[in-house]
Amino acid sequence: DNFRPTLDALTETFHIATPGTILALAMALPVGLMAARNVTPNAGLNLFAKFIFVTSRSVNSLIWALLFVAVFGPGPLAGTLAIAFRSIGFTGKLFAEALEEANRGSIEALAAAGAPRLSTILLGYWPQVRPSFWSIALFRWDINIRESAILGLVGAGGIGVALDTALNLLYWDQVAVVLLTIFAVVLVTEAVVTYIRGRVI
Repeated sequence: DNFRPTLDALTETFHIATPGTILALAMALPVGLMAARNVTPNAGLNLFAKFIFVTSRSVNSLIWALLFVAVFGPGPLAGTLAIAFRSIGFTGKLFAEALEEANRGSIEALAAAGAPRLSTILLGYWPQVRPSFWSIALFRWDINIRESAILGLVGAGGIGVALDTALNLLYWDQVAVVLLTIFAVVLVTEAVVTYIRGRVI
């Protein structure tokens, strides 16, 4: 009886963390391209991208969650958006750094052959930064699973809602079940991410 609501809340936590991570990657890719000085040699755009990174990383995920709960109301949508906006700075900054460390040889050859800008990015930069990108994505997903577990404390859905309810009602057996579930999930997701990174990247 204690485990069923916890399992439902855990499923919601994954439904927050996974789309939130995907949304963050979709937003971080263009900002990362804008931040990389070798891809975008424009100081104004570089500074603007870095401003986005700093803003994203300096605001705690719980603050993002409170903001989106105020805008959209309590629920997983607020949690998903909080995870996404919190993750842009982390993923975008590391992606931009990977772009700046790319070897210039193949990129210069494509440019000399008259390849358009998009082809240069897809054929010159992307093959070099792809392992780093997927490593960043998996690492951030692992972090987001942990962060989304506590967003429910401010009404943003997930297993944190079950924990908050149990604490408010003083159901200590339910609190123990939720905490043990969170601990087990953290261990399992870290093991899964480590395995995938070792096999794929």
